Amino acid sequence: MMIVGHIIRTIPLLSGSTARFATQASDPSGLRNALTRLVPEKQKEVSDFRREHGNKSLGEYTIDQVYGGMRGIKGLVTETSLLDEDEGIRFRGYTIPECQKMLPHAVGGSEPLPEGLFWLLLTGEIPTETQIRALSKEWAERAHLPSHVVAMLNGLPSNLHPMSQFSAAVIAMNSESHFAKAYSEGVHKATYWEYLYEDAMDVIAKLPSVAAIIYRNLYRDATSVGAIDLEKDWSHNFSAMLGYDDPEFIELLRLYLTIHTDHEGGNVSAHACHLVGSALSDPYLSFGAAMCGLAGPLHGLANQEVLVWLTNVINKVGENPSDDKLKEFLWDTLNSGQVVPGYGHAVLRKTDPRYMCQREFALKHLPNDPMFNMVSQLYEIAPKVLLEHGKAKNPWPNVDAHSGVLLQYYGMTEMSYYTVLFGVSRALGVLSSLVWDRALGLPLERPKSMTTSALEKLVRGR
Repeated sequence: MMIVGHIIRTIPLLSGSTARFATQASDPSGLRNALTRLVPEKQKEVSDFRREHGNKSLGEYTIDQVYGGMRGIKGLVTETSLLDEDEGIRFRGYTIPECQKMLPHAVGGSEPLPEGLFWLLLTGEIPTETQIRALSKEWAERAHLPSHVVAMLNGLPSNLHPMSQFSAAVIAMNSESHFAKAYSEGVHKATYWEYLYEDAMDVIAKLPSVAAIIYRNLYRDATSVGAIDLEKDWSHNFSAMLGYDDPEFIELLRLYLTIHTDHEGGNVSAHACHLVGSALSDPYLSFGAAMCGLAGPLHGLANQEVLVWLTNVINKVGENPSDDKLKEFLWDTLNSGQVVPGYGHAVLRKTDPRYMCQREFALKHLPNDPMFNMVSQLYEIAPKVLLEHGKAKNPWPNVDAHSGVLLQYYGMTEMSYYTVLFGVSRALGVLSSLVWDRALGLPLERPKSMTTSALEKLVRGR
């Protein structure tokens, strides 16, 4: 079955009793019921833990950490994922290879479905194929966009960056927020998470449509994104709306949208969503803030910068340089005060597992691609050069060192758009966390700031 025509159908805000809505909302996959079961258990766990250990110290921090982006300061709680500097990311305790193996796949596919990871991030439980098929269909049914958002996207100038368009559209959709409506009607704070969950589901369902309209408007002569197919999974529908029907690209998109979802809570996009959400801003506003952070060159734009740099490498040394010639280019880069994009990470001290699963995909599907061969050669040479150089704490490649090469291979050459794909994926992680923020009643975030003179007085007084 298909939803025919453009995806511009509007949906009214809640009518009648918001309390009735909270208890009677449709739940075809059973995900809401799973959360209803888990939330009281987690609330009790956190309450008991704080009661017993609330006054325990987590350690000291230094002046350098205060000036240095608060790195290493344990100051946030994010239940969905944990980043270990030596092991990489774990989603609810599961590594990326474990998720690739255990989460449901599409029929005939080998990569995990992002819907499965969303279920895992929200519940900590591995879903069944039946549950994920139902979740895919539910997202397809929620994918309609309000007409004013479509009109706005169609009216934006072509020189406005795709991420600016994406962020603006997300914020404009808050006209549909169940949470904002419920809050204005004075619902009890114990039910906040239920309305936030509904918004999170709607945001995630609508993002591929928003992202596809932006892509089509900018790069495909404003052609229609077409129809949502209720029988296709989230990534498959997204790929179709973008205009890509290669089964390998669809599999790549499933992998990409899975591994970019979450990277614990301290990165810019995750922290921004948590921070803005702590003011009880609805998920559209909170996620919009996250996307403004993701648009920065030190966060989501990094994969674009890597691809530009790789293109420059090939232009300078050719497609098949000797190891010595590539090593010389790397040294010239470092000695000129520049960095090697895609290498190093604020937390990780090993090769990013997200890089490795993309490398495995490339070895399977595009082993002879010249750009991938350059990435592989750099993987063998760059860490040794960086270690010898001595300034990099982590000389190993991160996720951004690989993703752009894969997208280019399948024909998506519009580098300015890559961060939008990242943003669609990141919604699964930050909105899962936001649901739990409200379920656990986390308060308004308000850390203490200091002036340099106040810090000087504090240090001298010790």
